[in-house]
Amino acid sequence: MRQYFVVTSVIVIVAVLLLGLASPGFLWLLLPIAALVGIGVYDMCQSRHSLRRNFPLVGRGRWVLEGIRPFIRQYLLESDTDGTPVSRMFRSVVYQRAKGERDTVPFGTRIDLYRDGYEWISHSLAAVTLPEGHETPRVMIGCEQCGQPYSASVLNISAMSFGSLSQNAVLALNRGAAKGKFAHNTGEGGATPYHLEPGGDVIWQIGTGYFGCRDDNGNFDDESFAKLANHPSIKMIEIKLSQGAKPGHGGILPAAKNTPEIAAIRGVKPNTTVDSPATHSAFSTPVEMMRFIQRVRELSGGKPIGIKLCVGRTSEVVAMCKAMIQTGVTPDFITVDGGEGGTGAAPLEFTNSIGMPLRDGLAFVCDCLVGFGLKGQVKVIAVGKIFSAFHIIKNLALGADLVYSARGMMMALGCVQSLICNTNHCPTGVATQNPSLTKGLVVTDKAERVYRYHHETVARLAEIIAAAGLTSVEELNRTHVYRRTSQSTIQRYDELYPYVPVGCLLTDTYPDRFEQPLRESSACSFMPQTTIANSDQGYGPLAREIC
Repeated sequence: MRQYFVVTSVIVIVAVLLLGLASPGFLWLLLPIAALVGIGVYDMCQSRHSLRRNFPLVGRGRWVLEGIRPFIRQYLLESDTDGTPVSRMFRSVVYQRAKGERDTVPFGTRIDLYRDGYEWISHSLAAVTLPEGHETPRVMIGCEQCGQPYSASVLNISAMSFGSLSQNAVLALNRGAAKGKFAHNTGEGGATPYHLEPGGDVIWQIGTGYFGCRDDNGNFDDESFAKLANHPSIKMIEIKLSQGAKPGHGGILPAAKNTPEIAAIRGVKPNTTVDSPATHSAFSTPVEMMRFIQRVRELSGGKPIGIKLCVGRTSEVVAMCKAMIQTGVTPDFITVDGGEGGTGAAPLEFTNSIGMPLRDGLAFVCDCLVGFGLKGQVKVIAVGKIFSAFHIIKNLALGADLVYSARGMMMALGCVQSLICNTNHCPTGVATQNPSLTKGLVVTDKAERVYRYHHETVARLAEIIAAAGLTSVEELNRTHVYRRTSQSTIQRYDELYPYVPVGCLLTDTYPDRFEQPLRESSACSFMPQTTIANSDQGYGPLAREIC
């Protein structure tokens, strides 16, 4: 190919010169030809890419095609049920509801109802007629130790930091939340002016970097935390232990997004990549975590305090419950993220192969809380690929009390799933800090879209609940949702995820599936234990180690 390129280039240049002698107007062709020949010569001489070295100029077509491949697939080849991580079907319903357009579909379902894994909710011949002006579902969050309980919507904005998202995106999300009376989670980047100025309810997430409440060494600072936590817009505090998209890995803020403004807010050096630590420095054991929760609750004036995690080893969840029993301190809520969770930047292996999927993790956490007699005090929030009312239904049926949505809210803002969130080149101005791109996101318009998406989705949720013969989301349980597990087998959620008796994990008559996590867990450590209890004691928490 290299010799062909040289010969062809010489022939073309000679031909243009001859044409130029016959008609001088053709000489201008030498400029682009010379440029192409120069690129080809450079390709032949460089040593980084063997494809370009062996196929000068022509080999560059590979990178061109790879660059446009996602857009060709999305806009020309993708069916309604294709597309990852979010199919066109769900992207479309978010766009339609956000814009206030018709969201009905014609001619029947487009998914295969007989494939393994298909799920549905059972309707009732005693369906309920919704009254005019019925109230949207809300959940009161706050245990006995909470001084300022919060009434939350069943659907809220998941954790997305300013830095990961643009200033205009954060402002639009919070304005939409203010109008719709639902909550906006700040993400671990901290509670910024753009979260607080519009007046929407805010859940301040505190990650391992303690952004917004850190001292000069990056440790948790009581004074700066208390000052911000008592802001009237901040309704709850969420301590992030891990997230589904990169569990066991701290948050990542690429250098291109770490502007001087963001660096000042977070207390870090600008224009550098910020990798948050994988673990907290304020505590290192389950018991220490409960004491930190109590400390944070007092500093915030009694606001609801929760933790967020993606389930890893099940013994760690049991260890936290044991610590709650031992200390008498409970979080007001636990947010369960699934391995299918999204993020702007994460290593491939963490995104694909680490973390328990949401439904399995959610069921286990809820069963642990029930087994330890804690579910009445601790509310559970589910997060992970939630776009439609039925997605909410499935999680509520398993035991969640409310849900977050991140990518659904991003699409309500106008996100087109261009899959370049980690490059600072988001074309819609949602996930970028480039001013020339963020100016395209008009706050007032997108805030209305966020509000409408939330309003319409919660309205569909109420309709589905009524179709099932229920009068409130609190009546929903695992008996209402079915899954096809094979061509000849259908099972309800309560068969796939069996209920546990209330308080059973406080005794020695617990289900067999809890034996290993009970045996491995300790309130004194997150690490799995080899010897906790004597064989005649069982593995319950009441007569065990004191930390």
